[in-house]
Amino acid sequence: MRKEGVMQQRTLKKPVEVIGIGLHKGEPIKLRLEPLDADSGIMFYREDLAMRIPLSPDSVIDTRMATVIGNEKGYISTIEHFLSSVYAYGIDNMRVIVDGNEMPIMDGSSISFCLLLEEAGIQEQDAPKKIIRVKQPVEVREGDKFVRLLPYESAQFDFHIKFDHPVIGDQKEHFEFSTKAFVEEIARARTFGFAKDIQYLQSQNLALGATLQNAIGLDDHKVLNPEGLRFENEFARHKILDAMGDMMVSGHNILAKYESFAGSHDLNYKLTSKLLSDSKNYDLVAVEELQSRAFAKSFA
Repeated sequence: MRKEGVMQQRTLKKPVEVIGIGLHKGEPIKLRLEPLDADSGIMFYREDLAMRIPLSPDSVIDTRMATVIGNEKGYISTIEHFLSSVYAYGIDNMRVIVDGNEMPIMDGSSISFCLLLEEAGIQEQDAPKKIIRVKQPVEVREGDKFVRLLPYESAQFDFHIKFDHPVIGDQKEHFEFSTKAFVEEIARARTFGFAKDIQYLQSQNLALGATLQNAIGLDDHKVLNPEGLRFENEFARHKILDAMGDMMVSGHNILAKYESFAGSHDLNYKLTSKLLSDSKNYDLVAVEELQSRAFAKSFA
């Protein structure tokens, strides 16, 4: 019987695929997930360009509208919703294949990706799972906006947003990570956009796939989706979903407390880059080396 607190690396039991619309081009994108051997990491692959993109902050080339990885030959956009589900299920090794320049947006949340990972099944591998343990506070600030990681025995996320909008206003969400809690409390929170911004983006040939089926739409006063919100503070919950995906760009689950006020993909990218830039900030450790068993149990 396996010793409590020991956690193996994870991949998929079998390949799975799905077709969905890309947010920016509005065209169908085929996404295929395949198992990889232990210590392979998460590897993205553009099938149409025969191009590999390893998951790492070094691969990030744009963070204005979404987190984008790639190089001068090609890129893959909007990876963060998918990566939040990868974080939640503790997947270490997987090939992520797309036939276009973005991930499918699905319903604007992560729940479809969670279901896809569950369909594939989780395969434990014959190698210990390693995570990034934050050893000292790391923070990035821009004006009153900030993101930071603090040493902690479990993974926690605190997000605070403030929008001058009657529906959003001042919102907070505190999330204590476990796979089960992610599926129930975070994964269904959708991305959101303002109608006037969408109109401008579409005039620039962006957000061509954006509809009320894959985002929360807002005018100056109200939510435009007839079904309304899934959570009262769905906006703050989606920001935690984004943050988890952006932390996963490090290539590993991160053991820390994440805190933010008005954080963004750009600040999150700067945070993972700053974290990994100095070995005093973190250790790469096997889960079984942790004093607390809480983190291993959160993936049960």
